[in-house]
Amino acid sequence: MPDTSCSSPLCMPRESGKFIAERSTNVIIDENGIKKTASVLVEKVMNGKFSIGGWKKEKLHPSVTNEAAIDFIFVMDTLNFSFWPDGNDEKFTIMYEKVSYTGYWALVAALKRAQDEGFAITDAKFMSCVDQNTFSHIFRSSTESNIPLLRERVEALNDAGSVLLNNFNGTFLNCLKSCEKDAIALIRTIVSNFKSFRDESQYEGQKVSFYKRAQILVADIWDCFQGKGLGEFYNIDELTMFADYRVPQTLEYFGILCYTSELKKILRNQTVLESGSRYELEIRGCSIEAVERLKTELRRQILEVSNGEREKNTKQNTMVNSITVDFYLWDYAKSHRKQMAHLPFHKVRTIYY
Repeated sequence: MPDTSCSSPLCMPRESGKFIAERSTNVIIDENGIKKTASVLVEKVMNGKFSIGGWKKEKLHPSVTNEAAIDFIFVMDTLNFSFWPDGNDEKFTIMYEKVSYTGYWALVAALKRAQDEGFAITDAKFMSCVDQNTFSHIFRSSTESNIPLLRERVEALNDAGSVLLNNFNGTFLNCLKSCEKDAIALIRTIVSNFKSFRDESQYEGQKVSFYKRAQILVADIWDCFQGKGLGEFYNIDELTMFADYRVPQTLEYFGILCYTSELKKILRNQTVLESGSRYELEIRGCSIEAVERLKTELRRQILEVSNGEREKNTKQNTMVNSITVDFYLWDYAKSHRKQMAHLPFHKVRTIYY
């Protein structure tokens, strides 16, 4: 049996979240908040709000489930980090097909625009040698604000391309196939080979991991292919939520995460936290553990509501895992920005999320 403790050489996010939450001094998980939120989400589950397949319905995402989609998703998630602007700067914005996009969607729009302009962005050789000037042109903004961490993004893309060429015959598809539908094996393979995905730190003398981008890469493939074919993983439920900025904000909004007055003051002052600081690790770790508990409580309440109707309960609970809960919470933050504006999200300038 594999060692899943946090003394393991590769402590996984679920174990890391639990380890951090049990020792956290700045962030507390409120069980009443979990129960109340679960009672609200039950209806959402019953009404089909928790499902897969919506990912590829988004206008900018690949709409065809083929091998090209795999390589596009890999490039996209290799660059999927840190979009918030400094201070009062304008947001990095991409104008694509007469629509303005910011944040994550600006990234995807820029990649789509690059393909339209003839750049072979998913070609491993191009990825491995693209220079900063070409990269800057591909991600040129319609505002004065460039994409944050531009140099780090070039380095991540160069490294990813080189690894694909050297280890996987030039395509992430081979990396995916080598793991034989094992989601955890794929995450381990990603973080072992591609250094920009190694989202790890130290907390109270123990190695902890979050693997936000590695996990969301697997989840994006799973959702794009609706859990079938290249997107089939027999253990997809072992993934956790993706510890970023917005989902912790939503968890606080729902009364699930509670911060100390000291941490609240830091967040209100828009202080940029150090990557790997105790504050950051506790926000991210407690978010993982909170979603694990929320998932468990939601499944329990679904069982109660279904009144023992085995077929109905099985169908609904199949749609409830940490991925679908995360997707719902992230979308909620996106559509309720004004209502949640009084709760500032934590800021860390990092390549990991």
